[in-house]
Amino acid sequence: MTTKAQRQHLIRELLASREIGSQAQLVALLGEHAVEVSQATVNRDLDDLGVAKMRTAGRTVYAVPETDAPETLPSNTLRRVFGDWVLAVESSQNIVVLRTPPGSAHVVAAAIDRSDLDGVIGTVAGDDTLLIVAAEAPGGAVVADHCRVLADL
Repeated sequence: MTTKAQRQHLIRELLASREIGSQAQLVALLGEHAVEVSQATVNRDLDDLGVAKMRTAGRTVYAVPETDAPETLPSNTLRRVFGDWVLAVESSQNIVVLRTPPGSAHVVAAAIDRSDLDGVIGTVAGDDTLLIVAAEAPGGAVVADHCRVLADL
C-alpha cells in the first residue's frame, strides 16, 4: 500500500520521464508499479500537483510545473501560449472572455496568472472559456486589445 505522498511522487517521476496524454494511460502506468488507483484519484493528484496539459509536437501531454520556475512568465512565453491556444477575444466593461480549444482554458489562465499582464486582477477558467477580470483602469477593452495582439488575432 502506498501513501498519497508516495503515489504523487511516482506520478511526478512518470510525467518527467515520458509523455503521458491521458489519465487512463497514467492509471495503467501506476498499475504497472503496483499502485492501483481510480481515474478520479489520479485526477485529484494531478490537480494537487498543479499538473497541466501542454502541447508538444502535435499532441497534448501532462506536464509538472518546474519547482524552480520563475515567478513571472517571460512575455515571449505568454505570446506563444496565446498564439497556440487563444481562438477569440471579447470584452464587456471590465470582463474579457477568451475562447480556447476544449480543455485548454486552464493553460492560458495559468500563463496569465504567472505573467505581469497589465490591468489584470484575476482569471477564472472553464473548459474552453476563460474570464479575465480587468481593473477599472485600463478596463476590459484595453486588456482585450492587448490579448488580441498577444494572440495575433
